Amino acid sequence: MKISSNLNGSQLIVDYLIREKVPYAFGLCGHGNIGFIDALYERSDEIKTISVHHETVAGFMADVYYRVTGQPTVTFTSCGPGSSNLPICLANSFFDSIPFLAVTGNVPTAQFNRGAFQEVYRHYQADFPSTVRAYCKRVFQPTRGDQVPLAMRQAWKTMVTGRPGPVVLDVPFDIFKEAVGEETPKPEEWNNNISSRCGADPEGVEKAVAMLLSAERPVILVGQGVKYGEATSDLLLLAERLRIPIAWSASGAGAVDATHPLALGLIARNGTFQANHAARQADVLLALGVRFDDRTSSSWIPGYSFSIPPTKLIHVDIDPDEIARNYPVALGLMADVRTFLRQVSDSIVGQPEAVTLTDARRNWLLAIDDYKKKWAEFIAPGFSDNSSPIHPQRAVHEIDKAVPEDTILVSDIGVHHNWLLQFFNPKGPLSLIGSMGFGPMGFGVAGVLGAKLAAPDRPVLSVCGDGAFFMHANVLGTAVEYDIPAVWLVWNNYAYASIRGLQRGYLEGRELATSFKDAQTGQPYNPDFVAMARSAGVSGVRVDQAADLGGAITEAFAANTPYLIDVNVAADVNPAGAGVWELPGLGVSSPGIGERYMPEE
Repeated sequence: MKISSNLNGSQLIVDYLIREKVPYAFGLCGHGNIGFIDALYERSDEIKTISVHHETVAGFMADVYYRVTGQPTVTFTSCGPGSSNLPICLANSFFDSIPFLAVTGNVPTAQFNRGAFQEVYRHYQADFPSTVRAYCKRVFQPTRGDQVPLAMRQAWKTMVTGRPGPVVLDVPFDIFKEAVGEETPKPEEWNNNISSRCGADPEGVEKAVAMLLSAERPVILVGQGVKYGEATSDLLLLAERLRIPIAWSASGAGAVDATHPLALGLIARNGTFQANHAARQADVLLALGVRFDDRTSSSWIPGYSFSIPPTKLIHVDIDPDEIARNYPVALGLMADVRTFLRQVSDSIVGQPEAVTLTDARRNWLLAIDDYKKKWAEFIAPGFSDNSSPIHPQRAVHEIDKAVPEDTILVSDIGVHHNWLLQFFNPKGPLSLIGSMGFGPMGFGVAGVLGAKLAAPDRPVLSVCGDGAFFMHANVLGTAVEYDIPAVWLVWNNYAYASIRGLQRGYLEGRELATSFKDAQTGQPYNPDFVAMARSAGVSGVRVDQAADLGGAITEAFAANTPYLIDVNVAADVNPAGAGVWELPGLGVSSPGIGERYMPEE
């Protein structure tokens, strides 16, 4: 029996969000969503609204808030251009498996297909859902008030179950104010008792255990499924029991303490020598929640990051579409990573092979120690470089030393991202957060606000390129308006330097549209970011010497106010790793250390 209610569409949506313990709504006003904003106003003591100055900021804030807390939040945008600014955030969250609910306004139902102001209608009426269907798990569009309760509870369930991801609830203007006729669905009855932590089939677990125990050169490769699947402690427990070294993809950085004896570091074109060289020699590779993209795999060219086959791949993922997408598997298991790790741990209890270190395995670990020494010697000069502009490796080294252990570092996209992945030493799953799938600029610039709201008692730092920061400098105003003491470290190299590096490497030095220069003098140009920050009410400082960087970071955290550090970093140095990357038509890069490994058949 349905129980009648006096709630309208927007009131029911807000009421449901509160029942799901959503603390924040991030968004931007428009004529298409004023009904929803009004409902937020009525419940402002139970859910706080953060008004931003560009819709992408709202999406990135919601994304990172979830990465820190595990609590999905909501965004609100208006019809037409307002919501059309959101797809980049939806895509980023979709490819990184991050859930948030995007409530988008649309034109009134009575005006569908009439070309109303800001209606998308050329192919289908009120057709914003078609705009975003490739970038989210699903779009719901209720066209009557009584459809809102069903749409709301189904949208939430879709968002958080299985492989998580963003969901769009597209609401016509009039439906926000139309009566729904029934009570808000109760999450404890519909969604809160659903578990997506499916285990692997028992026979598959037995096969995996047998392969791991018999392996002479095993390696574990971890991705985001370990980090955000709350599987880090289970991973470490198993790895230590079996003495298996752990490498990570960019998405898996922080899943294990980078200083742990079993930690190999990053597998990628710019990854460590020990990670790439161990993985390409492995006889068994256990991949947990990993997408084998081109960066992780050295563009799938055998012998650089992987040699699959003859390496036997055990691939575990909650999404079966990712298994055997790019490599054949000796064993593929659809499972929640944490559940699988617990299944394996339970299975090896009492098996003497699990605690016996064979001569082959002992030699394997000794060989890896030698790889680590070779890598340490290769990278040593960069840590002591005192040049100005600051050497990028030295910059990351100073950041690594200066930040407290509980710091949440949110990286943007750019050349600094590669340097961070290579030389920053994350201690835990929140130590280094980045966009690893879609890679939009601005993720870290805006996401740091979501991180600070999620963890107000922890130091939070965004490391972002000058290009990305200039795109989204409006975040300064939001930080001041809502007293969010985030810190931005602007990696200022006066260029879209990662792309300029590709131009120089592949195009015989021809450059266009990648350097920032003054039209009159031809000298490197950027706005005075410190002056820009101060004009917004944000404290700031310029750093030109590596020795001053750590102190600036310490001072910024101590200020407990929005703060910007403008760091003059060299642009003409690119990170050298043990992998490669192919741009079809332009060629394959060369490894900075080591060489291609071709296993015997």
